[in-house]
Amino acid sequence: MPTTAGEPISEAEALARLRQTADPSQQYYAAWWVGRMRSRHPDTVPLLQAALRQRRPRDPSAGVEENAVARNAARSLGKLGPAALVAIPDLLDTLEDEDHGLREAAARSLGQLGAREAVAPLCRRLASGPTGAGAQEPGSPRLVEPCEALLEALGELGVVRPEVMAVVEPFVGHPRPLIRSAAARTLLQLSGDPRWGALLLELLEHPQLQVRRAALMDLGAAGWRPAHQAISTTLAENSLKLIALRGLVERGQGDPGEERLLACMDALL
Repeated sequence: MPTTAGEPISEAEALARLRQTADPSQQYYAAWWVGRMRSRHPDTVPLLQAALRQRRPRDPSAGVEENAVARNAARSLGKLGPAALVAIPDLLDTLEDEDHGLREAAARSLGQLGAREAVAPLCRRLASGPTGAGAQEPGSPRLVEPCEALLEALGELGVVRPEVMAVVEPFVGHPRPLIRSAAARTLLQLSGDPRWGALLLELLEHPQLQVRRAALMDLGAAGWRPAHQAISTTLAENSLKLIALRGLVERGQGDPGEERLLACMDALL
């Protein structure tokens, strides 16, 4: 078996690397590869489930440790569509893990897989609001919960209930603009209320490029078509603006027609 984790490999080699457990670095790359390449092999999902289950409390002194493999496995499961639906119970279990990165990866994949059974646990993790789940961990830049991923998953799942809206709405007042953007995106996806689109438009003018990028992606994910002109003139990379405009075409809600959106895209090419 080749030992260079980052070299080009075949599907058969990736699956072989996932099967072995002696070298986590081989598993780490293979778990990423099968998701990136959307592997349809019947062994792919069971092997990713097994990799996800080998997680353990993080050892800061380790190199590529089991949780790094599990995080890649969780991320890849979300990219494999209907074949990965059998892994939803494993992802729900991972959502309760003490590892922050594992919870983030599991939340994103549950959203991608349309796992509506995840709505209640996602809401529970966010229920303490910006001063609880959204508080900064002592001695760390990260928040108590991966709020951005949890919020976005609720938007992707599209379950419109008063209790879901009540959990999400307080986060539009979070001190971090990326969290405000994620909350506005989710509320816009769930309700179509233009006031949440207006909040995202404000973030398109934020002085930090990272925030403008996030608002672009969130508007595209929500498909809010009234944002098309603001997206096309935002101070950000044309490649990201095109991705956001494509989202408006594919998911569109609001007035502007497809011809106007395509004209904006043509102007950026």
